[in-house]
Amino acid sequence: MSMDLVRRLKEAVIAGDRDEAVKIAREVVDKGLDPLEALERGLVAGVLEVGEKWIKEEVFLTDVVMAADAMKAASEVLRPEIVKRGGVVKKLGKVVIGTVAGDIHDIGKSLVALMLEASGFEVIDLGVDVPTETFVEKVRELKPDVLGLSALLTTTMLEQGKVIEALKREGLRDEVKVIVGGAPVTEEWAKSIGADGYAEDAIRAVRLVKKLLGLEK
Repeated sequence: MSMDLVRRLKEAVIAGDRDEAVKIAREVVDKGLDPLEALERGLVAGVLEVGEKWIKEEVFLTDVVMAADAMKAASEVLRPEIVKRGGVVKKLGKVVIGTVAGDIHDIGKSLVALMLEASGFEVIDLGVDVPTETFVEKVRELKPDVLGLSALLTTTMLEQGKVIEALKREGLRDEVKVIVGGAPVTEEWAKSIGADGYAEDAIRAVRLVKKLLGLEK
């Protein structure tokens, strides 16, 4: 693998340059280079670096969103080539995520989903205003390792607790780790409703999920 291409790919993601990232990804494919290495060492490494900078308040949220968009667009070029070569993008675990009923806020939840995906998780994003019954059905059907519940309003925070209670009634609570997040959500709130954890931003959410699944201390 050309280290120059990997470096350029990573830099394009960090810069949030979608077109350049896609262009370099196509160059990787055209030259018959290792698409999996380009994905992991270029795209994923780039978006995670931006995420770390965001935590340190060195970049803005818009920079993270643009980096994630660039990564996603370029990965769509590389993934078919990975499959074609018989390669497998290793998944660390399965996460179902969504914004609870009555709440249509999407940005924070989508960013968490993107960062989890970039970090190697299979992510099923149920969208916004998701009924409690749908969360329960998806846990039963998809058997995820983690369920993420987002709420951006104090009035919809209560729905997070309702989902956890519903999982208990259906005998599914012990089969999945539940994490919660959103502007009004706190660590204390998470504990009070019986969630397994709380994360205040996307990078910390990735760390939390890894910790809950024993992938990181």
